[in-house]
Amino acid sequence: MSALKDKLKADLAASLKARDEVRLRTVRMALAAINVEEVSGAAARELSDDEIIKVLTKEAKKRKEAAEAFAGAGRAEQAQAELDERAVLDEYLPAQLSDEELYALVDEAIAATGASGPQAMGQVMKAVTPKIDGRAEGGRVAKAVRARLTS
Repeated sequence: MSALKDKLKADLAASLKARDEVRLRTVRMALAAINVEEVSGAAARELSDDEIIKVLTKEAKKRKEAAEAFAGAGRAEQAQAELDERAVLDEYLPAQLSDEELYALVDEAIAATGASGPQAMGQVMKAVTPKIDGRAEGGRVAKAVRARLTS
């Protein structure tokens, strides 16, 4: 079993004992999403830590989008609940890149590919995405690439 999944299971037990409802609900949801991913496909399999991080990133993104939707609809209490869950998920994800680090990686990818102009965005995204994997949201990366290619 992966170390990250072990940590999630240990945190589930700890949050149950501590009666921490937000953490308990969030960790249960995360483990359920991991289990769904493990049994999807032709055969059940054990996910690696990297694959678990991808699942948790997807769940964190869902929480952010739901919070924005609730806030837009004037439902501040539900929006805050979603943000609280996102904060718990962020504890299990790798640290996010700063803007300077992100732009440095984008600049390296542009130099390596020799890309210029907005039409080369796909080429640069293909080169930079593996280096960033899980440390920055795709929309943020695309925005950085677009800014560098148009300037």
